[in-house]
Amino acid sequence: MNLKITFLGTGTSQGVPVISCNCHVCSSKNFKDNRLRTSIWIETDQLSIIIDTGPDFRFQVLRAGIPKLDAILFTHQHRDHLAGLDDVRGFNFKQKMAMPIYGNKLVIEQIKREFHYVFENKYPGIPQLEIHQIDNIPFQIEDLNITPIQVLHHKLPVFGFRIEDFTYITDANTIPREEIDKIKGTKTLVINALQKDDHLSHFTLEEALKVIEDIHPEKAFLTHMSHNMGLHDEVSKELPSNIFLAYDGLSITV
Repeated sequence: MNLKITFLGTGTSQGVPVISCNCHVCSSKNFKDNRLRTSIWIETDQLSIIIDTGPDFRFQVLRAGIPKLDAILFTHQHRDHLAGLDDVRGFNFKQKMAMPIYGNKLVIEQIKREFHYVFENKYPGIPQLEIHQIDNIPFQIEDLNITPIQVLHHKLPVFGFRIEDFTYITDANTIPREEIDKIKGTKTLVINALQKDDHLSHFTLEEALKVIEDIHPEKAFLTHMSHNMGLHDEVSKELPSNIFLAYDGLSITV
């Protein structure tokens, strides 16, 4: 099964440029240095799925021209991955259906707190959600096989997802050995790399490269990058030939 992956956002929680920052990355005129909050759009012949709905969700959908949405997967409950969920209302109206959303217990609990009005009244303008709580076991959306990958964001459990020969991991700084084994054989890997300097809860560039070397995919793309990573064109020159910095709007087929 062919998958088309579009990077809707490749930035960290503040995005790039960062408000009030005039560093050389935030001041760059290269569009590849402008990063919205991290999210991807996955297309097959039949399905259209988004992973994470951060604060930029509405603009990302409009910019990419996404005509329909069949499901949303959530990696974890932080606001830079969740805050835009209310804007599924347009898809609810057009498709005349509740939006299927998939997340672990912590994600579902946070959605019920943050979007409590969805569950407390029947006002016709509120989002319509169909909740699926998932655990660390494979599941399907129609004929698409999805394997959760349990990683740690410091101490917070976060799901990456393997879909066929494609694996997506964000907001991680630890991947247990048994989860690495689930990823092995992946042809295309997307993994977070926040910056070059050490960080409490995210892989650095060097750490991400070591994980990629361990998994040994044909190609790898780095995402969830802060302005501290450096300029896109300069950092790209430092990478092995099969590893790339993702950027907003990049589409790949796997």
